Amino acid sequence: MRGLRAVSVLFTLPALLLSGAVLAENFPSRPVRMIVPFPPGGSTDLVARVAAQKLSELWGQQVVIDNRGGANGMIGSDLVAKANPDGYTAVLGTIGPFAINAALYKMSYDIARDFAPITYTANIANVLVVHPGIAARDVKELLALAKAKPGQLAFGSSGTGGAPHMAVELFKLLAQVNVVHVPYKGGGPSMADLVGGQIAASFASMPSAIPFIKAGKLRALGVSSTKRSPALPDTPTVAEAGVGGFSVLDWQGLFTTAKTPPEIVAKFNTDVLRVLAMPDVVERLNAAGVEIQTSTPAAWGEFVRAEVAKWGKVVKDAGLKVE
Repeated sequence: MRGLRAVSVLFTLPALLLSGAVLAENFPSRPVRMIVPFPPGGSTDLVARVAAQKLSELWGQQVVIDNRGGANGMIGSDLVAKANPDGYTAVLGTIGPFAINAALYKMSYDIARDFAPITYTANIANVLVVHPGIAARDVKELLALAKAKPGQLAFGSSGTGGAPHMAVELFKLLAQVNVVHVPYKGGGPSMADLVGGQIAASFASMPSAIPFIKAGKLRALGVSSTKRSPALPDTPTVAEAGVGGFSVLDWQGLFTTAKTPPEIVAKFNTDVLRVLAMPDVVERLNAAGVEIQTSTPAAWGEFVRAEVAKWGKVVKDAGLKVE
């Protein structure tokens, strides 16, 4: 009997190894759901839709975008954490729900335990924009206005804990001004109120802000990165415009559910990297202010773990709490 068991194990192991390879070879054999954990209209939504269209063409299977906004990205992310571990449900995660939130909220998921990283996808700078009705032509004039009207200028953001919120807090700290943070349920709603004049300013995502800047509906004062953006070459960085040391960069990348077969994760990674290297994709995203950044699944997971630790310390040191 022992001999039979040994033979059985020897035959079973290659079969298990083969099954993973076969799964990857056939993936996807049905539509894939890509969750964007924010409402339509933001930078995450843009990158997801561009990638989904190309993946659909590559795979011959539809990649369905599912916008599940709420709780600063945690509602949509939680759906993926609890999905079947087969690679057919993925989320385009950002710095908020996958790094900063861990220090601000009691979350229903664990970033390290419940997700399988696929790849880094992009870095996105924010741009400090004001409504044209605000009497500020540059950052220094905005600072003067904020100091003349403490607690009266409202800065919108995509939600508490996201990169735009962190940009507001860093701006307040470094410039020593008192402005009001107004969190929204995504970048789209925040942008709508800014264009409508309900709020004064925002550190908005480049893709969502650029069309309004070019149309004259918003005024760009500075970009949040350490260097100027090719998409807005005439707009200085916030640091060079008068707030020394200022730098905030959003990031995003793909995750699927933990325990998804590594062969499927590797296939997903390979095909996303192929899509993000296509010249028309690069041109479209770069024009919107999106810097494409890719990685292996392992490197992406390592980066995110380091970001969780980094922003946890920032939130603690700043004494930030959810209101």
